[in-house]
Amino acid sequence: MPKLTHYNDRGAVKMVDVTAKPSTERTAVAHAFVRIAPAALRAIRRLRGPKGSPLEVARIAGIVAAKRTSELIPLCHPLPITHADVETRLRKTGIEITSRATTTAPTGVEMEALTAAAVAALTVYDMAKALDRGMEITELYLVEKRGGKSGPYRRPKKKAQPGRRKS
Repeated sequence: MPKLTHYNDRGAVKMVDVTAKPSTERTAVAHAFVRIAPAALRAIRRLRGPKGSPLEVARIAGIVAAKRTSELIPLCHPLPITHADVETRLRKTGIEITSRATTTAPTGVEMEALTAAAVAALTVYDMAKALDRGMEITELYLVEKRGGKSGPYRRPKKKAQPGRRKS
């Protein structure tokens, strides 16, 4: 049975020792969704405000966040990020965010991809809160990861749930 890696045998928190692990190429992709009221979403579609497009600002914020993940997550290793990107897509009920992070290192970049998606979503909220304070940040999850000892992971596609709104 798998065990939590950030705890020692006595239950104390520890940083995982990756000293002996080989550096390999690792990539992770994450997803987030910001559900926005229709009127606010229409305004965002047309907006090129004084701070710039909310979606471009969110994209840049996500990339910066990926590079600074170890400063935010206490036991996360600082990684040499070789590539980070965030895509934002306007959808019928909000903004879909997909982030990607890549490194060549002894540990994975899942947290960097997730942090990028989360911060991009928070930035959308910040940029558009005057239009809709009821926005919801939802569906933050790891889509896939490649590289490393545990091998590839791909999130299974979810079946449509009755009553669930599609984005």
